[in-house]
Amino acid sequence: MRRLCLPALVIVAAALAVPVPVRGQAPAPARPAATPSPRAIAPVDLTGYWVSVISEDWQWRMFTPPKGDYASLPLTADGTRVANLWTPADDGSCRAYGAAGLMRMPTRLQIAWEDDHTLKIESDAGRQTRRLRFAGAAPARSATRDLQGTTVAQWQVAGVVTSSGANGGSPVSPSAAAPWGTLKAVTTNMRAGWLRRNGVPYSETAILTEYFDRFTNEDDEWFTVTTIVDDPIYLTQPLMVSSNFKKEPDGSKWSPTPCRP
Repeated sequence: MRRLCLPALVIVAAALAVPVPVRGQAPAPARPAATPSPRAIAPVDLTGYWVSVISEDWQWRMFTPPKGDYASLPLTADGTRVANLWTPADDGSCRAYGAAGLMRMPTRLQIAWEDDHTLKIESDAGRQTRRLRFAGAAPARSATRDLQGTTVAQWQVAGVVTSSGANGGSPVSPSAAAPWGTLKAVTTNMRAGWLRRNGVPYSETAILTEYFDRFTNEDDEWFTVTTIVDDPIYLTQPLMVSSNFKKEPDGSKWSPTPCRP
């Protein structure tokens, strides 16, 4: 076989689109593989229509409790004072539909990916919209406080963060993702709101931490969200509750109803 001289080798390499190293020059570094998006590596699918199934704290969630009914809530003296300012005329206020109280409401949810880095949760009760932003998501449009605050989300699989390698986790491909996982969401920058519709408050300094876990029960799909509200102003200790949602086949029962500003 004839050996090609250097000019001929260059011509052949150019035709094959193969880079030819120049004598004395180090080869170009390989391009890093694209990091998969949080949507691509999602270990569970939370999208779709869901309805809250209320089997505990029924008397405080299905109806507006009477004034002064703060049972099971670790309120500080200041928290009790603020709660006592509530009157029945305040019922229906949007302050009950802030991020720290929304998932406890009797509501339906529509969950969808707004983009590859943002999971959007809409409620028909109070007509609220939450955006759970993973690493790489566009920043919030406004830095001012609002009812839903600013939420930073990440996937956790077997206790390891896998959201695009954020916070020290290692990204995984969809084929390597475990068949189960948890969505962790931490919300800050909230406007002050209510934990119950009878005016039980949380302050604007509160930190909301949530864990979303999806599971199958017989033939039905469910998710449970465990909610932890840490508010040193109005609570003597973090308040932890869990709320269950069952998947619906479609949005035929979706009926958004606004709250009162």
